[in-house]
Amino acid sequence: MARIQDLLLDGITARVIDTTRLRVNILERATDGSATPPERTVVFVHGNVSSALFWQPAMLDLPADVRAIAIDLRGFGDSESLPVDATRGLSDFSDDVHATLQALDITSAHLVGWSMGGGVVMQYALDYPALSLTLQAPVSPYGFGGTRRDGSRLADDDAGCGGGGANPDFIERMRSGDTSTDAQTSPRNVFRSSYVAPGYTSEHEDIWVASMNTTSTAPGNYPGDSVVTANWPGFGAGDTGVLNTMAPKHFNVSRIVELAAKPPILWVHGTADAIVSDASFFDLNHLGAVGAIPGWPGADVAPAQQMVSQTRDVLDAYAAAGGAVTELTWEGVGHSPHLEQPAEFRAALLERIGYSAG
Repeated sequence: MARIQDLLLDGITARVIDTTRLRVNILERATDGSATPPERTVVFVHGNVSSALFWQPAMLDLPADVRAIAIDLRGFGDSESLPVDATRGLSDFSDDVHATLQALDITSAHLVGWSMGGGVVMQYALDYPALSLTLQAPVSPYGFGGTRRDGSRLADDDAGCGGGGANPDFIERMRSGDTSTDAQTSPRNVFRSSYVAPGYTSEHEDIWVASMNTTSTAPGNYPGDSVVTANWPGFGAGDTGVLNTMAPKHFNVSRIVELAAKPPILWVHGTADAIVSDASFFDLNHLGAVGAIPGWPGADVAPAQQMVSQTRDVLDAYAAAGGAVTELTWEGVGHSPHLEQPAEFRAALLERIGYSAG
């Protein structure tokens, strides 16, 4: 396994801090100071099977008078690998973020969440003050898999959701630190086929793959447990581990619509996203519908989750209730807009945080 220090871009530093909950690794820019006010502090939260390392280009791209911090969630990067209580949804992660900001004497900040991290910052906003939210290709407010358009659950056991849906070969290759292109399930090939749109290349791909391989597969971390069910495809969501945090029985942040103080929201997503879409190739019900998994019981029982439509519905309701929402849909962009369209992402983020030079 590569050392985190060997994966840092010039201008980025890493340090581990003690919080009231766990030891957390954070990335910062070498030039940033602790005296930066909250309104010019941006906190980046990564997604599943990744780490803060993915945020380095976006951090370096921000103006010098903006403080940029990227946090490794528990079980990722160089943060402590503690079990995740999935019955709390993504609250273990959001509480860890809050404890980290407390340890840094940051009372509030602009939060940027990617994929699962989008769910983390939505949960954060329900529990703690936030100046703004930037949601990049976020998990649906109703979780991942197993729901109808209105967020209602398809089955009491969340069949097809959670820890049982992870590919065992991918887990083993990640555990071994595989950086090859030997199989479709290698982390590098998963990055190329799922994290970004076809045609994307980067001189930093080795860093992105190494970041994926920091994911802890210890008990209670990735992917999590599962239960046996008579419902197709034979398993349901368990109560521990990363993937179960987003099972609909545990996770629902559509209550952000009811917030009295609504932080402004920027939602950025691409039309070529293979992970979060209305036809996700990580949604077992969609895979059943297209014949990739046998025995699919049909759309009446197991419809594909309309993830993007669900997010739009909730954010439309958020706006109707007085919140400020900006949606940016980028044609041909995959699951990583900040990597695929960095200049556009920078401009959108700076506008969202209300940045003006001087």
